Amino acid sequence: MKTLRNALTKLLNVLAGVSFIAMVVLTCWQVFTRYVLKNPSSWSEELVSYLFAWASLLGASLVTGERGHMNIPILVEKMKPAMQKALGIFGELIAFAFSLIILVYGGVRISQLAMGQMTSSLGVAVGVFYVVMPLCGVLNMIYTVLNIADICKGTGLDAKKEGV
Repeated sequence: MKTLRNALTKLLNVLAGVSFIAMVVLTCWQVFTRYVLKNPSSWSEELVSYLFAWASLLGASLVTGERGHMNIPILVEKMKPAMQKALGIFGELIAFAFSLIILVYGGVRISQLAMGQMTSSLGVAVGVFYVVMPLCGVLNMIYTVLNIADICKGTGLDAKKEGV
């Protein structure tokens, strides 16, 4: 399971990194065309906004893999280890349910609905850009299952300190 986690994390890091670099390059291109060529590039602005959404969701998946999502550790740390484990699993189950219902189910629905709508500058179906929602939902679900397995083994209660 650790190999799967490491492979997913490396892939997401590469995708988020490439997305960020593309955003920087496209933004520089947009500034160059606007102020130097006096002919602004409208497609680059639109693509940067979609890449930003992709990078944000990919980053959220990375955070899920690190168990860095929101929590209130001051309350959990005062409880017995068995309760800490139960609350850790409960938190992961909530994240799993959110990913399944909102990201996967909702993402598939919105992607299908938006396939008939075209972007103004790129001429691409908007639904193509929404595909990241179910994709990241599935990634989050995989990470939450891995997190639950780690918690059950006793290696995932404090993932940030352990470097899981």
